[in-house]
Amino acid sequence: MSHDDLQNKIRNHDKQTENVKKLRNNFFNKCRLLEDYDQEKELGFQSLSLVDKAKEAKPTANGEKDVTTPLSATAPVAPEIKVAEAEDDEDSYEIGDMFYTPSQLKKILSAALDTLPMNEVKVTLLGTYQNCTPGDVIVQHLQKHLGATTVSAAERIGQDLIGHGFLRLVGNMGNTFANSSKMSYQWKPKSFELAGKAPAPTLQRKGTLANMLTTVEEVDDLSPESPGNALSDMFNRYLSQPRPGETQADKLKREAAEADEKYKGGVQKLDLIRCNLEESMMDHFKFMERCELDRLKAIKAVILDFSGAISNVIPTLQSTVDTMMLFQETVQPAGDLRFMIDTYRTGSFLPKVTTYESYYNTAGDQTYGVDLELRARGDRKRVPLIVTSILQYLDNHYPDLETDEARRGIWTVDVPLKATHHLRNVINNGKAIPRDVLEKYDMPIVASALKLYLLELPDSLVSSRVYDVIKTIYHTHGGEGDDQTRLSVIQNTLGGLLLANIATLDALVSHFTRLIELTSAEEQYYNDLSAAFAACILRPRVESIVTLHDKHPQRLFRDLLSHKELIFGELKRERSLNAGRNRAPSSTDESGRKANEQARARAVIAARSRPSSPATASRNRRDSSRGGDFPRIPVNPTQSPTTSVSSRYRQSLEVPGLGGLGDIDPQQAAFATQESSPAFSQTAETYEQSPEDDVPPSEKNLPHQPPPKVESEFRRASRGYQPRRNIRPEGVSLSDKPYEE
Repeated sequence: MSHDDLQNKIRNHDKQTENVKKLRNNFFNKCRLLEDYDQEKELGFQSLSLVDKAKEAKPTANGEKDVTTPLSATAPVAPEIKVAEAEDDEDSYEIGDMFYTPSQLKKILSAALDTLPMNEVKVTLLGTYQNCTPGDVIVQHLQKHLGATTVSAAERIGQDLIGHGFLRLVGNMGNTFANSSKMSYQWKPKSFELAGKAPAPTLQRKGTLANMLTTVEEVDDLSPESPGNALSDMFNRYLSQPRPGETQADKLKREAAEADEKYKGGVQKLDLIRCNLEESMMDHFKFMERCELDRLKAIKAVILDFSGAISNVIPTLQSTVDTMMLFQETVQPAGDLRFMIDTYRTGSFLPKVTTYESYYNTAGDQTYGVDLELRARGDRKRVPLIVTSILQYLDNHYPDLETDEARRGIWTVDVPLKATHHLRNVINNGKAIPRDVLEKYDMPIVASALKLYLLELPDSLVSSRVYDVIKTIYHTHGGEGDDQTRLSVIQNTLGGLLLANIATLDALVSHFTRLIELTSAEEQYYNDLSAAFAACILRPRVESIVTLHDKHPQRLFRDLLSHKELIFGELKRERSLNAGRNRAPSSTDESGRKANEQARARAVIAARSRPSSPATASRNRRDSSRGGDFPRIPVNPTQSPTTSVSSRYRQSLEVPGLGGLGDIDPQQAAFATQESSPAFSQTAETYEQSPEDDVPPSEKNLPHQPPPKVESEFRRASRGYQPRRNIRPEGVSLSDKPYEE
């Protein structure tokens, strides 16, 4: 039943995909028609102005043109500019292999209109056409009077008459001239005008929709064949003009807008169908996994029970029973299930989003599935708003959790895809995410929404163009003792990425390195986090059996977490140097002021001979989230605005031993504690802010400092800011905890 339902959803998805393609083509065609109409209208006005200027040139008695026109009879005569008349080749007509002047063509058309029979041709649903001649009759006339020796030559002449607007095909599609008695051609009014002859009493098609768009009095003069025909004509006239007074430009704009709305609606419907299909597939796979696991457990239990029953009844089969018990030990349901999945797997979960493609190449009101650079440009940020908003939200709510395991488990816990899609549909509008929207969801769901955003990008953060390059790097320099060479090559490779990709990658890695450092994560968490984000960081353009078991994306993310400062610091330094070469140094540049203040703060702390903290070892490792005199992340802090300097600047996430700073300047104390242990609130938002800090008054009397280095906007943007002082005392907000494996 689940399989049949899944197949029906797949067919509906494929059907809606084809429908969206048709709606997209229709929308693009309407936009092109509107664009062509605007261009033709603009060019048409230019041609009309040229015609008006040409008409102002009056011929004189000498056969010359006078381009001046007297304003009045009493006005003084202006100087005349006389130009010799050049030969005008535009009035000549190329018909067949000959060129004819208007006077020569006038005689030819006059003879043809006098000689050829003029008939009426009735076409179903289109009406009656006047002044029509069969194609074979026209061919005979051309062979007789224009010297066309063959039928093909006569057909070329007839085709040129159609091209110049003297003939048109009636009752068939196209404008091809052929020697056929079944194909009739109507002489257009242009031929009668050039020949100087009066056309038939009516050249309009009787009974057509064009004639129905007249007044009621004119409808009565059409001499209907039946009494009810007049009422039918009036009804058709009403239906054919649903918007009276609408111009051609308004009609094209309206049709383009309607096609745009239909296309947007089709894309949104397809997105909902795709999300529902993915949810059903995940549920189906989990159900099949449980069934297979239960089957393996049942096999193991049956073998065990059968062996015990035989050994009690037939003692002579004891050796056989012992062998069966030995084989029973080899049946491991969990391991066998994993082996089967690894053997028959087809790829990772990489959803392909069909996005709305605007004719005018804008990101539009959508977030998921849009190119990272395009989305960042639409948000006017270096990092898309969805990334900065979610990371900042998680930074602010990490202290609400009780244990480090809960904080680390936010990124590795298995979140139902249906819950992630629910949040995705709410924030997939191309706008900034309100804080109250994220408050309604648990933190693992918010983190899963960010992972889904990275998976639905058209390309990974590290472009798939360098997938083979990264693979070669780890194949060549993947040894333990070759870290420096490998990291150098990786840094050079990442330097070729777009700025939006580098900034987003740096924001993510900075967030995770702070989380790992401040929660004292074990080595296993590095591996779990790398496995969870490997497809988000680097994935091939097309996944195949060759790339199915590649491990270098995980190793790349592992290196980024372990050597973040070395890799991204070098990238920022190179960008700073490149930007500095293009910018003249300023005597008032304060880009290195904060680093100097941090160095002075560390010097002051060292001068006070404070004992070093025992927690300054690798990653400040501690066994519990709470302990000692100061809790690491207090859930219910109580601080008053009048707290002393030492208690005010001693945060729960700081390294113990720096709490009693005495009478040190609060600003220097903040810099010192920030240098020792960065707070969670330092997020990717720093990429969006790069102001020039003002010089404090206390800095004016300091000794002369060496000139600061020229620093680019990219490096200034990487600075952090003060830790968050107030923590919302809400306690634990997770509904399903703890997150043990």
